Amino acid sequence: MSRSTSDAPSYNGSRDLTDIEALQKEAGVTIDLERVPRHIAIIMDGNGRWATGQGQPRVVGHLKGYETVRHIVETCSDLGVKFLTLYTFSTENWRRSKDETDALMELIETATRNELPTFQANKIRLRVSGDFDGLPDSLRKSLTEDIEATSKNTGLTLNLAINYGGRQEILRAVHEACLRVKNEEISPADVTEDYFSRLLYTGDLPDPDLLIRTAGELRVSNFLLWQIAYSEIYVTSTLWPDFDAKEMFRAISSYQKRVRKFGAEPPPPG
Repeated sequence: MSRSTSDAPSYNGSRDLTDIEALQKEAGVTIDLERVPRHIAIIMDGNGRWATGQGQPRVVGHLKGYETVRHIVETCSDLGVKFLTLYTFSTENWRRSKDETDALMELIETATRNELPTFQANKIRLRVSGDFDGLPDSLRKSLTEDIEATSKNTGLTLNLAINYGGRQEILRAVHEACLRVKNEEISPADVTEDYFSRLLYTGDLPDPDLLIRTAGELRVSNFLLWQIAYSEIYVTSTLWPDFDAKEMFRAISSYQKRVRKFGAEPPPPG
């Protein structure tokens, strides 16, 4: 059942500095709140393994993973992260059983409908990266309604990668660029890196500063292949349903200890 806006939890400053400091202490790290990543992208892996470990069907892991999404959205909003991209459903995920993919589509739609009051109460802007055409009609309708309803919100931008594949995204952009050249709207020389980036699903977003992958796998799984060229990567063995604010603090702490050179020489010490 959908909550009214007045019942929606507040994500905008719902944790005060004392709470954040306490969580950092529990995590065993200290982060600089003035240098949090502007854009965090997450490969949310391990729902099925979590459920299997609990002796439960895989769908139970996805339900628990949804709870984690809500907590991490709250954490990122509280920390001042501007953009959060979540790998929600890949084009390859269709290879799973129909029962599981049907359950995932239903869960995403239910979450989309239920969370709109929370998005509005906390000024969260929803957007989606991926191929809408392959999604069920009811899910497309629900997502479109939420995107339109939150389009003017000025808080955290939550970008859900649904029916998303990085190679397919790049091919789609190549086809669009070729069509524009063919129609003489642009010349081949106009297709710069910046121009090409704007043809991607994420054309209005900055590239991720930090890519997090849970469940210990050391691959990017066709996720944001163009956009993560210079993202810092953090891998944790923690399964997604167990990923919490303390884990997020550890990821950000690791990010803040790194020197981002973007191919240039490192800055002088001090």
